[in-house]
Amino acid sequence: MRSYSVLAVLSLALAAGGALAAAPSPSPAIQAAVNYPGRSDDRAEDAHRRGPELLAFAGLKPGDQVLELIPGAGYFTRLFSRVVGPRGHVYALWPKQYAAEAVPNVDDMRKLGRTKAFANVTTLVQPANAFSAPRPLDLVFTSQNYHDYPDKFMQPASPEQFNAQVFKALKPGGVYIVIDHAAAPGHGLQDTETLHRIDEATVKTQVQAAGFVFEDALPILHNPADTHVLTVFNPKIRGHTDQFVLRFRKPK
Repeated sequence: MRSYSVLAVLSLALAAGGALAAAPSPSPAIQAAVNYPGRSDDRAEDAHRRGPELLAFAGLKPGDQVLELIPGAGYFTRLFSRVVGPRGHVYALWPKQYAAEAVPNVDDMRKLGRTKAFANVTTLVQPANAFSAPRPLDLVFTSQNYHDYPDKFMQPASPEQFNAQVFKALKPGGVYIVIDHAAAPGHGLQDTETLHRIDEATVKTQVQAAGFVFEDALPILHNPADTHVLTVFNPKIRGHTDQFVLRFRKPK
């Protein structure tokens, strides 16, 4: 399989139905967060990761209480923090299984929360099967990590258990955003440990079974050049996998 340049990926996505043109416009609060001088290093990632549009799709606004699952180096965390402002809060959560392997990321996130600019960020480390939040949430956001919950290293946690806990943690009307690497349609959970991919339809079924209402999908990260047969870490596709973006809501 050939490797694809960023330009080729974007061109293919546009040819596949104008997915990029469907991106929602960021609100003034989101645009102000994008332009914040303290995230100048992140700004180069915006065109690729589409953070501003994804936050707009989630409906994020000042004052919101947000939980981000496994935030990595904090690209989304910093955006969340600046949007929700001093009246809001961001909880950066690592399951213990992940935290043990991502010590530098966890330490850096704790340091971030001690800065004046991002003082509304709190780092949480919890057992994978004991997800909880200190207060009712407006948004739970997970990017490229939902597929880990069926895997052996996360046991005794499971997607069904996690979804139920997210449902409990959200306020009525709260939003649950799931972004992940797409598996081939019909593959269900069979690629989660090997390719680190999951079937979009399976995620919809599991999340709705917890009581959520599926609202919308955003094709902004769709890449038709991804054949779904390579591990997401393969250099031919890493950083350009076909990803789905799903928005669910807890009924009021």
